[in-house]
Amino acid sequence: MKTLLFALVTAVLAAATFTSCETVEWSEPGALVPLTVDQDPTLPSISVNGTQLHAETYGNPNDQMIIVLHGGPGSDYRSLLNCSRFAADGYFVVFYDQRGSGLSKRHGKEVYTKQVFVDDLRAVINHYKQPGQKVILMGLSWGAMLATAYVNEHPAEISGVVMMEPGGFIWRDAEAYIKRCRSLELFGETSNDYLFIDQIVTGHDHNVLDYKAAVQAAADFAKGNKVGNQGPSPFWRIGAVCASASFEYVHAHPFDYTTNLQHYTTRVLFMYSELNTAYGRAYAEHVSSAYPNVQLAEVMGTGHEIPYFGWAGFYPVAKAYLDSIR
Repeated sequence: MKTLLFALVTAVLAAATFTSCETVEWSEPGALVPLTVDQDPTLPSISVNGTQLHAETYGNPNDQMIIVLHGGPGSDYRSLLNCSRFAADGYFVVFYDQRGSGLSKRHGKEVYTKQVFVDDLRAVINHYKQPGQKVILMGLSWGAMLATAYVNEHPAEISGVVMMEPGGFIWRDAEAYIKRCRSLELFGETSNDYLFIDQIVTGHDHNVLDYKAAVQAAADFAKGNKVGNQGPSPFWRIGAVCASASFEYVHAHPFDYTTNLQHYTTRVLFMYSELNTAYGRAYAEHVSSAYPNVQLAEVMGTGHEIPYFGWAGFYPVAKAYLDSIR
C-alpha cells in the first residue's frame, strides 16, 4: 500500500511539475530586465523634450537645486542615491535617468547626439526650477562630462559644479582614458561569463541587449579592474543602445566641451579617487585645467564609484564646497 501511495504521489508531483512549466520569451517585457517608465505607470517620471524620463526628487522644491548626473552614457542614478542626503542640508536634490538609460524610455540609436543630452538636461532644469532658484550640477564620470558640456553652452545658468572623474572634456582625452580603463581579459572569467550567456540569450531588442550589457558590466568590478571599484554597485538597468549609439556618434563627431569654459569663473569642485589607477592626480590636473577656477580634491579609500564606495570621504568636502557657494 505504501508503495502504491508513493507511486501515486510521485506521479502527481511529476505531473504538476511538468504541466506547470511555461515557456518564457526572453524579449517579453519584464522577463530579463525591469520595466521602463513607459511600461510601468507606477514608476516616478517626467515627460520633457519628447521623451519620458525616470526621475525623483528629495527636499524642499524652493531650496537651491542640485541636479545629479549619472555616468555612462547608458547607466542610471541608483548608485548615486547617497546624494539624496544633501536634502537634509537644505538642498533640493533631483535625480533622473538620462534618455534611453536606467528606467527611462528607450529610443532608436538615431536620436543619440551630444546635443540631445544637453537639451534634455536643460528641459529637466526648467521642469523643476523656481524663479531665481540657483542650480548646481553634480556629475560622476560621463555625468561630469555632461555637466561641463552644459556649462560650456549655458555658463550663466549654473551656480556651481561638483565633478567626479570625468573621462575628459575633449574626445582625444576621453578616448585615451577609456583605453586605460579597460580590464576585460580575453580568457578571463568575466569574458567567459559574457560569452556563455551570449550562447543562451539571443536577440537584438532592448530587453535582450540591456540584459547582456548588465552582464558585461561585471568587468567594472572584476578582480584587477583598473578603476579601483571594490565590488558591484547597484543599478536598475543599463541602456545598451544608448551606450553604443553614443560612442558611435562621438567617433564620427569628436567633441570639445572647453571652447567657452574660460568665461565660467565660479569655482568648481573636481574630485578624483585614490584607487583608480587609470586616473590619478596628474590626469585630474590636466582635465580640470580647462576651468579657470578649480578646487581639486582626492577622495581616499575608494575607486571610480565615489559617492557609493567613498561617501565618508566625499560628503564633507562636497558639503563644504556647496555651503561656500550658497
